Amino acid sequence: MISIKSSGTFTGAGVLTAIAASLCCITPVIALLAGSSSIAANFSWIEPARPYLIGLSVAVLALAWYLKLKPAKANDIDCNCETTKKASFLQSKNFLGIVTVFAVLMMAFPLYAKVFYPKPKVQAEAVMVVDNKQQVKFIIQGMTCEACEEHVNNELSKVNGVLAYKTSYATRSSLVTFDKSKVDVKTIEAAINKTGYKVKEYDFAR
Repeated sequence: MISIKSSGTFTGAGVLTAIAASLCCITPVIALLAGSSSIAANFSWIEPARPYLIGLSVAVLALAWYLKLKPAKANDIDCNCETTKKASFLQSKNFLGIVTVFAVLMMAFPLYAKVFYPKPKVQAEAVMVVDNKQQVKFIIQGMTCEACEEHVNNELSKVNGVLAYKTSYATRSSLVTFDKSKVDVKTIEAAINKTGYKVKEYDFAR
């Protein structure tokens, strides 16, 4: 027989799998808040398993709710136990509800992660540079969600001479426009690598 304690076990498992599914996207935000950019890509290897972890989390939480809500059968009641004993908060529906909301927020984290990043600033001289303007496409390994894009953009915005950038985790690339009289490709590459993601290669647009 599956007991109420078992539903608590499923609750904990559901939370853990939900957190694991979002580690690849949570770590860039933690890196930004901690001021340690290099830890950003530590969990990027989880990204391929993310759909499976989300599915497992949903299944486990659904089972926990089923065990919590199903009516007790007469033959499941042990007459020798204390039937009047009140369940603890950790075994209550309220706690399971809080855990479920937390798990959903974790699984949906990539959708709103960018709100934690400061808006990158485009340098003012962008419209003034003509002859020295250069555009390079960087192929980047390790990006897994929009939070990764924002992390890369945040570092690029700090580089003097970078005029514009368009980073996409879907294409695993960043198209950077810069003033070649103020900054070179290697400096920009180093700024991207500082995030923990790695530049695999780059190509000049012109």
